Amino acid sequence: MYFLSGWPKRLLFPLESQEQPLHIQTDPQRAFFAVLFPSQLSIWYCRTANGYILFFEIPSARDKYLYEPIYPKGSPHLKGTPHYKEEQCAPSLNLEMKKVLDLQASITSLQSMLEDLLVATADGFLHLIHWDGMTNGRKAINLCTVPFSVDLQSSRAGSLLGFEDVYIRDMEYCATLDGFAVVFNDGRVGFITPMSSRFTAEQLHGVWAQDVVDGTCVAVNNKYRLMAFGCANGSVQVYTIDTTTGAMQFSHKLELTPKQYPDIWNKTGPVKLIRWSPDSCVVMVTWECGGLSLWSVFGAQLICTLGGDFAYQSDGAKKDPLKISSMTWGSEGYHLWVIDGNSSNMKPERNANNEAQQFGILQFQFIKSALTVNPCMSNQEQVLLQGEDRLYLNCGDAAQTQSPRNTSAHSEHNHSRERGPFSDGSLDSQGLSTLLGHRHWHVVQIHSTYLESNWPIRFSAIDKLGQNVAVVGKFGFAHYSLLTKKWKLFGNITQEQTMMVTGGLAWWNDFIVLACYNLNDHQEELRIYLRTSNLDNAFAHITKVQANTLLLSVFRDIVILFRADCSICLYSIERRSDGLNPTASIQILQEVSMSRYIPHPFLVVSVTLTSVRTETGITLKMPQQACEAESIMLNLAGQLIMLQRDRSGPQIRDKDNNPNQRKHLPFCAPVVLAQSVENVWTTCRINKQKRHLLEALWLSCGGAGMKVWLPLFPRDHRKPHSFLSRRIMLPFHINIYPLAVLFEDALVLGAVNDTVLYDCLYTQSSAREHLEVLFPFSIVERTSQIYLHHILRQLLVRNLGEQALLLAHSCATLPYFPHVLELMLHEVLEEEATSREPIPDPLLPTVAKFITEFPLFLQTVVHCARKTEYALWNYLFAAVGNPKDLFEECLMAQDLDTAASYLIILQNMEVPAVSRQHATLLFNTALEQGKWDLCRHMIRFLKAIGSGETETPPATPTTQEPSSSGGFEFFRHRSISLSQSAENLHSKFNLTKTLSMPSGPSGKRWSKDSDCAENMYIDMMLWRHARRLLEEIKLKDLGCFAAQLGFELIGWLCKERARAARVEDFVCALKKLHKDFLWPFPVIPASSINSPFKNGKYKTAVGEQLLKSQSADTFVNMEMDTGVSNTPRSRSWLGTISSSQREIDTVSSHGPHMQDAFLSPLLSKGDECSIGSATDLTETSSMVDGDWTMVDENFSSLSLSQSELEQLSLELASKGPHKSQVQLRYLLHIFMEAGCLDWCVVIGLILRESSVINQVFSIMQSSDTDGEVYQNIKTGLDAVDKWASTDCPGYKPFLTIIKPQIQKLNEIVEEQVQPEAFQPVNPSKVPEQVNPRAEESRNSSSHGTNPQSDAGSSSASRHEEDKAKTEDEDSFQESSYDCVVS
Repeated sequence: MYFLSGWPKRLLFPLESQEQPLHIQTDPQRAFFAVLFPSQLSIWYCRTANGYILFFEIPSARDKYLYEPIYPKGSPHLKGTPHYKEEQCAPSLNLEMKKVLDLQASITSLQSMLEDLLVATADGFLHLIHWDGMTNGRKAINLCTVPFSVDLQSSRAGSLLGFEDVYIRDMEYCATLDGFAVVFNDGRVGFITPMSSRFTAEQLHGVWAQDVVDGTCVAVNNKYRLMAFGCANGSVQVYTIDTTTGAMQFSHKLELTPKQYPDIWNKTGPVKLIRWSPDSCVVMVTWECGGLSLWSVFGAQLICTLGGDFAYQSDGAKKDPLKISSMTWGSEGYHLWVIDGNSSNMKPERNANNEAQQFGILQFQFIKSALTVNPCMSNQEQVLLQGEDRLYLNCGDAAQTQSPRNTSAHSEHNHSRERGPFSDGSLDSQGLSTLLGHRHWHVVQIHSTYLESNWPIRFSAIDKLGQNVAVVGKFGFAHYSLLTKKWKLFGNITQEQTMMVTGGLAWWNDFIVLACYNLNDHQEELRIYLRTSNLDNAFAHITKVQANTLLLSVFRDIVILFRADCSICLYSIERRSDGLNPTASIQILQEVSMSRYIPHPFLVVSVTLTSVRTETGITLKMPQQACEAESIMLNLAGQLIMLQRDRSGPQIRDKDNNPNQRKHLPFCAPVVLAQSVENVWTTCRINKQKRHLLEALWLSCGGAGMKVWLPLFPRDHRKPHSFLSRRIMLPFHINIYPLAVLFEDALVLGAVNDTVLYDCLYTQSSAREHLEVLFPFSIVERTSQIYLHHILRQLLVRNLGEQALLLAHSCATLPYFPHVLELMLHEVLEEEATSREPIPDPLLPTVAKFITEFPLFLQTVVHCARKTEYALWNYLFAAVGNPKDLFEECLMAQDLDTAASYLIILQNMEVPAVSRQHATLLFNTALEQGKWDLCRHMIRFLKAIGSGETETPPATPTTQEPSSSGGFEFFRHRSISLSQSAENLHSKFNLTKTLSMPSGPSGKRWSKDSDCAENMYIDMMLWRHARRLLEEIKLKDLGCFAAQLGFELIGWLCKERARAARVEDFVCALKKLHKDFLWPFPVIPASSINSPFKNGKYKTAVGEQLLKSQSADTFVNMEMDTGVSNTPRSRSWLGTISSSQREIDTVSSHGPHMQDAFLSPLLSKGDECSIGSATDLTETSSMVDGDWTMVDENFSSLSLSQSELEQLSLELASKGPHKSQVQLRYLLHIFMEAGCLDWCVVIGLILRESSVINQVFSIMQSSDTDGEVYQNIKTGLDAVDKWASTDCPGYKPFLTIIKPQIQKLNEIVEEQVQPEAFQPVNPSKVPEQVNPRAEESRNSSSHGTNPQSDAGSSSASRHEEDKAKTEDEDSFQESSYDCVVS
């Protein structure tokens, strides 16, 4: 509501003074301030000393001014500005003593009361004195003769005070209650009312506040009819008068809590001073021991200087709190003038320049919410703060577009302005990111020309889209566009100075609506100005109004005025496009007199028209009526009163043709909805998905938090229960002061004071002089809070679970909805599990059941548990279910990260054997899904369990936030940083170095039995996974698996050479590799098509298209030049190939096979790495990269004829992406090292490099290779040859090149078959082959996931794996061939 800004200012006196100022006071207009010293008076004041009253007169010296501004010649200010001298110049005032009045006793309190002055003296008398110093012969009233009672209904006699020495210590007159709030010297407090217009002892009657016996001071709030009594215990008791009985009724208490201020809460001393702000919205309190605290009218604390940077220096040393001897508010509440009481004990010193250091008056500066003075309804979702010369807005960056409702809560600055900052003007609501934006305010400095003659700013308003603001000062108004960054002021300054806005202002579309007083015609007016036209009365629509307008607001196309005669006036407003500038016209619709219900017009805080009503059943039948003006909400001194349209008459049944007829329905008698209301928010937007939130009424109730008047809808349009009310009022507490409500987003926006210390900038010697040392720099920060969990919880408490579900489902798409469920569960758990008394009807089971209705149930529970202490876990899981069952649910739902979090819960709640069993399940699933981060954590986790197997679970688990990788940051005995690189992990847990050696265990690794068993257990799972990948021909996944987990592939492949690492089906393996590595199948050159290979259709299709597309040498040049400009040509060329392949496919006798083998790589759109498209293939395969091996030596010696060029171009086109090539070469190297020659042949085939095949055959001949290998390779190559002849002719040229090697292989095989045909089978190989399979079948039951599931793993994770693997392999290629990849 009010917020401190910057540092306070110190005001120096014009005269050197050795005296401490005693008191400061302002005049009713707050234009003059009087400062009182023991022997000086700065400006007129009534001095109180030894029972004398000194009356001073201020004669007005008309032509004398202390300060005058000097303007350059030709300045517009000199040209006949009305009130020029009065506004621009500081007047010269003379003080003349007129009269001295002796009252014979010391004066304790002095109070101005309209034409009279009321004086209380220490002898127990009240004196009523005229301003001219005359008593008019009226007797002083003796307090002992005034009757006091508990209320005005008691007998007239009432108990008298009964003490002779009772006198009034402090008093203040309340105009709206017509009486005096008084504090007596014995601490009792009361309220004295004159029973008639005559102010005599017989006509006075007093009422007690029974509970207060230690009162020290009092301040009254006229707008809310409140009396705030300061007490000796440091609290402030706020009372109001019960209108029916006249008794003093306790409203609320302002006190510091030990929770917020543990050091100071009961050490403040008695309350010294209380001061309400000029707009009556906040109250400032100070204590005898020092300190300031600011509270909203109903007790929400806004600022306190007894803690934080106000109380402590940057080095932690405690500061003395600021002691205040007197204070008063400045104009419009922007300043607080304070006399510093700390200096009362010391004389002013002289500094080095021999200048007297004077006693200071401090001036604290404030900015306040625009709602305090202008609670209009045009924009409910915007936080707008106003200072004396600037505005603070929460628009985010003006350059942010606002069309989509962005889900990011904190978006960065976006400086691009090409699209226009607010592209969609039709929106009723701004985007979430625009309203939340960043932490900084959009500060608009008010135009200096306007401020010069109209300081300070009184009202401000912002339009619905947050694009334009209007401000009102002393006279006239001005408006500003956030898009153009320009102000519009009145061109004719006389028009500005003859118009005084009285009832606030509001935006309606492009128009500014305001209620003002015309000083020329002495007439109240309602004016409408168009934003886009010049600011001039010629373009305004002016309507005369009968009475003074106090409040104005706009609802849809209706303007609502509240006038000084207590009547409410409704006007319809419509746009007219006459001539160049459109105008708006106004028609009166209805007048409603409220004088029966409103005792004083000044008591009305806000008047708004809303679509809220009690019969929600009607809105179901007639939804088009949901946004009509259905009721008037009137805040009468904190009481929210609702007047609904009366639909009981014949108007509903009449089928009247006039559409405006409904607007003239009369209003029912008023109903009080709520007490202690500070602000009200509603919206007139419609959203069928979020009807609960949009048709609700939101109330801010000060210290009591917020309330929402929520509609209750029957489900599925069923008939509502007769016993179920149509609406329900739900209270809830929030931690911020609400300034705006985002209805659809279930957010409250606010602001909060923060402080920055600068005391380190000054040396200790000069520290006492600087305010920067005494006070921190105050800043205002934007803040927001979710409230949805409070409302859901309140509905569940009231057994309205069905309504809670409807509301929650409507908000399930909000980005912070998971957090809402988590907050609700956490708060209920903390309250119930830590309660000392047994709870008869616990809410936790209901909340748990409610959360199970949402798919986020599992995450919500585990996140809540991880943020709660271990002692409460049993209570939580008793309500939500066994963590083992929840873990298994996560596995079934494939939510591995959440399952990992449950594993930590299980580790702390169960024995190690259970943890290991569940960890194994998760590890196997993570392996299958390729979640490598999780796999690494699981390996560590399983080892950690092994090392601490004999121990019991610890008493308190870690409450670390679960990370995206599963959150295995902490274990029982070891803490391993997540940020360790793969190399460190490999060196720390050397998983596979020794395991892969067939010679057996060695080194420190196997020193402990438990370690040995644990490592063997992990290795068995890794081996089994690798074997399955190899059997399913998932070489790419195998490579990722080895690189990510540091699995030593070569050693393992050596052992599996004759088992899992054998290629059973060469053709199948070849096809699988083409698919996995996005490698295109080879295409035969056009020249070779002439051979009688297939029928004629095949020949003409491919030949003509290829040759027509473009010449071969152009293609080669294009490939050599990798410029971007060549991309379109390459696309057309490859498009031709794919279309030719389509022709081939139609001819083939093996259609389905053809499609699989031939087309899918080139035609697949957007694979994981987006290299499936034709352009990508061509661009990534440029020869300049040096990634291609040179053309085979068989071709290098020939001169390149046309046919060879075609051959070469097709060779280039049928290469796969560069990344796949690197990966294939890496795997080739691994298989070579491990001696898996059949796999080397398959990779050599896919790369179509005869050198690889030659190398394999030379190895086979040089070493003692098993005859089975020869036989397997021969069979495989024969199958490939057969397949190529029928299905994939592109492989034929390459098979022709390696024909000599195949023939040689055939010969060797035939030689070996002869002697080996009758040899017995080696018995030692049998158990070796059987054992792993048996072990696999044994363990296969432990992971029931489909082995094929890996193919469907997410593209994002695959992309990361590829990236990591490429990095690994790039480093591997650059360095020497080392077998360990970390």
